[in-house]
Amino acid sequence: MTFEGRLPVLYSFRRCPYAMRARLALIVSETHVELREVILREKPAALREASPKATVPVLVLPDGTVIDESLEIMLWALGQNDPTGSLSPRDGNRDRMVELVALNDTDFKYHLDRYKYPQRYPGEHAETHRTAAGRFVTNLEERLSANTYLFGPDAALADIAIAPFVRQFAGADEAWFAAQAWPGVQAWLASITGSSAFVRAMHKYPAWRPDATPQHFPPD
Repeated sequence: MTFEGRLPVLYSFRRCPYAMRARLALIVSETHVELREVILREKPAALREASPKATVPVLVLPDGTVIDESLEIMLWALGQNDPTGSLSPRDGNRDRMVELVALNDTDFKYHLDRYKYPQRYPGEHAETHRTAAGRFVTNLEERLSANTYLFGPDAALADIAIAPFVRQFAGADEAWFAAQAWPGVQAWLASITGSSAFVRAMHKYPAWRPDATPQHFPPD
């Protein structure tokens, strides 16, 4: 979906899983934005002015409305246009998907950070957190034992909201992850990260400057 006149502006950071899922939802919903790639150690004043939190992603709509939570950006985009039924999967509904995403964003993310970045958490035991994070992945595996995706045969909101975080978990120790009894999760993750939508979502953009030529997203 395109907009007449000014496009919404998305402040993003390519490797941030929250920004990844926002970009994926924009692609699925066919929503075009001006993308402003942020260097996290040099956050631009325009980002801070839009959202005092100054965390990505932040979406600024043409009317000045600011959406600075990744899941809310996803819900907004898919609420505008949902050609693949991402908000209405066969084996669930929006509320059930949001509940699962909430578990990802709280319990799983807590343990993921302490496993992936042990240097940031002195005194913590990375393997303990890997085991705890693995319980969430086992939950996903149980869901995927009957379906290709988390709520049915097609990718939906929950899939694209959670996959970037499971991707981080897998990437922390690829050999260990591949050796686990999670064939459903491994196939699911490979399907999402190997998709054309994910490839487009991970397109590299130069760091944004106020005097730069606007960069449109998604890329052609």
